[in-house]
Amino acid sequence: MKNKYLLKPLCLFIALLLTGCAQQQSQQQAPAQPKRWLAGDHHIHTHYSVKWDNSVFPPRPIIGGDAKYSIPLNAQMASHYGLDWIVLTDHGGPNRAELALKQAYPELLASRRALPQILQFHGMEFDVPGNAPGGRHASFIMPYRPDAVVNGSRPNEAEQLFSIERIYNGRQGVPPGPEKAEDSYMLKALEAMAKLPDPPLVLANHPARLAKGFRQYFKITPKQLRDWQDTAPGVMIGMTGAEGHQAATLNADGSPKLGGIRGEYPEHPTYGGYDQMTARLGGVWDSLLSEGRRFWVTGVSDSHGHYTDGWADFWPGQYAKTYVLADKNYDAIFAALKSGQIFVTTGDLIDELDLSVQVPSVGKSQTAKAGESLKVKAGSDVAVQIRFRVPAALNGNHERPQVARLDVIGGLVTGPAADRNNDRNSDEAPQTRVLQRFEQSAFGKVSSDSNGVVYQLSYQLKNLQHSQYIRLRGTNQRGELEPNADTKGENPWSDLWFYSNPVFIEVGQ
Repeated sequence: MKNKYLLKPLCLFIALLLTGCAQQQSQQQAPAQPKRWLAGDHHIHTHYSVKWDNSVFPPRPIIGGDAKYSIPLNAQMASHYGLDWIVLTDHGGPNRAELALKQAYPELLASRRALPQILQFHGMEFDVPGNAPGGRHASFIMPYRPDAVVNGSRPNEAEQLFSIERIYNGRQGVPPGPEKAEDSYMLKALEAMAKLPDPPLVLANHPARLAKGFRQYFKITPKQLRDWQDTAPGVMIGMTGAEGHQAATLNADGSPKLGGIRGEYPEHPTYGGYDQMTARLGGVWDSLLSEGRRFWVTGVSDSHGHYTDGWADFWPGQYAKTYVLADKNYDAIFAALKSGQIFVTTGDLIDELDLSVQVPSVGKSQTAKAGESLKVKAGSDVAVQIRFRVPAALNGNHERPQVARLDVIGGLVTGPAADRNNDRNSDEAPQTRVLQRFEQSAFGKVSSDSNGVVYQLSYQLKNLQHSQYIRLRGTNQRGELEPNADTKGENPWSDLWFYSNPVFIEVGQ
């Protein structure tokens, strides 16, 4: 079946080329809007994710070789599916740095002009150096700086990205230098990123995709995640949880592909569409949080091509969304990502999720929200307030799923792990557990309008003696207390989950 969305964007793309796609012009910031939950996707491929013709030297890029669509088409479809912001993250090869600078970036500038309603960040999928760089990827997100100039000398966003990709990308070079076979070279890359005039954000992509089994990590390990964040804590902020390639279980006509694997995880599956590093209670993510790390999870499409065109992906925003609480402008969205004001959902199960922890007082209450910290005295009681909205609009599968359960999860913060490759916090924080399960019948309905239905819940933590964190998880599954391993041919629309990022509670004397 031909994709019905291709003809109009093709005309748009031709128009963009005729109106100066090759000129690097500035994009004005959108006027500030009231802070709200803005949906996005930080892992999207365009036709500049190329393959290479190695029969010539230097190798020649084959446009469209590893991903199908133009930048404006991806942006147009992302907007169609309700996204407010995206990051273009093409990946590399012998000389992709120059391709990105001279061809992809001018097309991005033209797409920004043509589609100003969706904010489009410049980025790349960084090929992580190491002994086996294939499959070790990270989203690299540049802050919006098309005309960054200080005293006439500051490079813009494209030039800063080029400076990193040209030297440090694991696949850049003909061939890549031998230094790129060393894990330590990634640490040098992160140090260089942190020293840029405008440092980027980095998140590990599909961290356990090539795991050999349950807790048998390959390519990306818990130790590496710790090493990377310790090297550049203001740059390395987290990892993807809801993975791309979720449509790998669907044929082009939407029927089940019996041998298809959600997320294309070949040897060990995802859980409810989420990487095992995120989905396992008390697992890698909780282990990192139990150290007090500000380490966030997100959701992406990893879109290369739509399943109706024979690929394995949904359009950006059609299935997974990363929400940030921000004004609708580039700097605010970038800051919200960095600070962890984030939640992730699949299948449009919800479109707002507010988690706050409060210390009631006679005067103004102390409050912290996702990504923030609340300082309290030992023995204090705190109130956990939860508010979420189920949208009224149908999702990308023309359905309106309902939240069947919401879990409040808590764990102790116990400091640095003795074993840096530790992938569970049960040894150091055995209290990490589901503190409270709220079934649908317990949801308190607050309001209902054309945008959706808002629910509110509350939970009490009493006599706190230890620092800890609180996070949320919800699903449309009624009998699945923990997410089950995904099976081949599973319909991704039938198994939906959302996750908040944590609030930290720091307990002192």
